[in-house]
Amino acid sequence: MLEAVRDRARPYFADAPPAHDWHHVRRVEALAETLVERQPEPVDERVIRLAVVLHDIGRAREDRGEIDDHAAWGAREAGTILRELGAGAGVIERVQHCVRAHRYSNDVEPATLEAKLVSDADNLDALGAVGIARTFAHGGETGSPIHDPARPVAEDDTDGGATQYDHFFEKILDLPERMYTDAGRDLAVDRAAFVREFLERFDREVTGDA
Repeated sequence: MLEAVRDRARPYFADAPPAHDWHHVRRVEALAETLVERQPEPVDERVIRLAVVLHDIGRAREDRGEIDDHAAWGAREAGTILRELGAGAGVIERVQHCVRAHRYSNDVEPATLEAKLVSDADNLDALGAVGIARTFAHGGETGSPIHDPARPVAEDDTDGGATQYDHFFEKILDLPERMYTDAGRDLAVDRAAFVREFLERFDREVTGDA
C-alpha cells in the first residue's frame, strides 16, 4: 500500500516550493526510519510511513492561500486517499491524527507515539544544514529580508520572525525543546548546535569581522 500512497501523494507536490517539496518528504521519511530504529518501544511503522508521505499534501495549497491549515486539510484528504486504497478504519484514524498533529503552530498535541515520531522527524528537517537552507529558501519565497542589523532580535515581536535571520531565534532554535522522543531530542540538540555555529559566523560576517 505504501507505494500506492506515494503515487497518490506525489502529484500534490508538483508545484510545491523548495522548502516543502517532495524532497522534504523523502528526508522526513529517512529521519523517521532513524528515529524508529532508536525507539525502544514498539511502534506501528506502517502508520508512521503512511503519515510521513501524506503529512504535507496540503502545504502548497496553504502557501497559495487556498486553505488556512494544511494539517487539518491534509488529514481529511489523507483519509480519502487511504479509504480509496482500501485501508482499514483504524489505520486511517491513526494516520489522520499524525497528519493533524505534525504542525508546529497548531494546538493539536500528538497523542500517540507514532504521531510524536512523525512530528519529531518533520521538525528535525527544519534544523541543521538542511534547516538553514530551507529557512532561506522559504524566506525567498515569501519575500522576507535576509537580515536587518538595525532591528535587534529582542525587539522582534512577530510570531515567525520579521526576517529570515530572526526566524532562527523565533522558531528554529526552540525545536529541541519541542521534541517528544529521546532520539529526536538527541538529534535536534546536535543539529541546533550547528545552526548556532552558523549564526555566530553570520554575525561576524555582517559586522565585517570574518
